[in-house]
Formats: sequence, C-alpha cells, structure tokens
Amino acid sequence: MPLLDGLAHSPTVLAVAVLLLGLCVGSFLNVVILRLPAMLESGWRRECRELLALEAAPTEPPLSLVSPPSRCPRCQTPIKPWHNVPVFSWLWLRGRCASCSAPISIQYPLVEALTGLLSMACALRFGWGGALLAALVVTWALVALAMIDLRTQLLPDTITLPLLWLGLLANVWGGGFSTAPAAIIGAAAGYLSLWTVYHVFKWVTGKEGMGHGDFKLLGALGAWFGWKALPIIVLLSSGAGAVAGLGLILLRKHDRNVPIPFGPFLAIAGWIVLIGGRGLATAWQRLTLPG
Repeated sequence: MPLLDGLAHSPTVLAVAVLLLGLCVGSFLNVVILRLPAMLESGWRRECRELLALEAAPTEPPLSLVSPPSRCPRCQTPIKPWHNVPVFSWLWLRGRCASCSAPISIQYPLVEALTGLLSMACALRFGWGGALLAALVVTWALVALAMIDLRTQLLPDTITLPLLWLGLLANVWGGGFSTAPAAIIGAAAGYLSLWTVYHVFKWVTGKEGMGHGDFKLLGALGAWFGWKALPIIVLLSSGAGAVAGLGLILLRKHDRNVPIPFGPFLAIAGWIVLIGGRGLATAWQRLTLPG
C-alpha cells in the first residue's frame, strides 16, 4: 500500500502522520483527564454506600469516556464536530464556546498540541515499527497520568497498572526497551523504593510524603525501561520537582501545606528516558562508575 510504503520509507511522512494521530489522541485524552476521576469518585461513593448499608444515592446520570457526548459546561450545548478539531477549533473560536461565548480552558489545545508533538518526537526517534507503537502507548499514558495528577492529585490504577503489565509483556516478548529480567526487577524495585521512602518519611514525620500512585507509576517505568533506568528517573524527577516547588514558593504561588503532585515529574523523567534510551544510560554510567 502506498501509505504504508510512505510511512516505512519517509521519516517526514511518518512524522506528519503520527503528529496528526497524536493531535486526535490528545483530544481523546482531554476526555480521559476530565471524566476518569469523576467516574472513579462516583464508583467509590457507590461502593461506600453499599459497604455501610446506606440508602442508595439519587440516580446519577451515566458517565463514561464515550457518553454523554461532549458539551459546553455552561450552556450544555453539544459540541459540533467542526468545533472539535484539535487545536484549530480552539484557535478559530478564540477560546470561547460557539453558542454562549463562555471561555474554553486552554488545557484542551495544550494537551492536544503536547500529545501531537511528543508523538511526532517518538516517530522521529524510533521510525516505523514495533518500538514506535510501544513508545506511543507509553507517551499517551504518561500525558494522561501527568494531567490527571496535576488536576486531582490522583494517579488512577486503571492507567498505571495496565501500563506496568504492558511494559513487562513488551519486554518479555522482545518488543520493549529492556530485557525481561531487568524489567521484572525494575517493576519491583521501582515500586518498593518509593514505598520504602514513603513509610520511612511517615514514620519520621507522621505525614504522608507522596501518594501510593507514585509507587505504581515508578514501578511501571521500571517495567518498561529496566532497573538500570530507575536512578536516572528518580534523579531527574526529584530535581525537577524540587526546582518547581522552590520556584512556586518564591513566587508565592503555592501553599507550603499543600503537597505538590510528584506524578507529573515522574512522567517527564520517564519520557526523557524513553527518548534518550541508551545514550542516557551511557552518560549515567560515566558519571557514576570510577575511572
């Protein structure tokens, strides 16, 4: 097929195709970012009422990732397909609802553009093949997790756990970014390292220093990239988190009593390792090994 031949032999064609795909996926990720936490909270409330034998709550409108169709939060007008084109519709409408002129969050075009650009970077880095498909799965999951954590301080198991298992399977079948033994050790070491830090910090201070989702996310990154990548990921994410936290405090944009989500920094570090690959590992070894 001409399209597949173009994707296989032309980096430019592949990059543009993956950019367009990433923009569309980014539009869907906006739905995931907004709706998945609400779906989880609804399920938690229902389970708590059942466990406590409370009366059933008033029936809530069914909510899923595909239903109801997207609509304006203010006027409830369904969004027309031509008003839902990634990035371009937001620019065309000047960031406002076509029906009531209510402001539309800039999150929508930013997530779409970010997903498209990161996807294109993966295409340029890996070329056509199984490694690109795996890199896109990791990239899209990390974008969704980072944004959900920023908004709600949640890292949903419905994303982190499948990401972990997919990483292990990809490396077992030889289609990942590490060997199977290194991936298995990486998953365990990633989870247990932050689990240990969490409990030591809680024992010393009596406070929770991070959420349990952070353990699972680092475990998932270890499953994809192996245990050797974990020190780099922790170093990059901790450094970025410290700089961001200090900057927010100095600018008086953050209450010191409110924890800063760590998931976005883990996601950023994980994606850097995804793209940097062996180059980062080699540089790390030169820094840490004597001689």
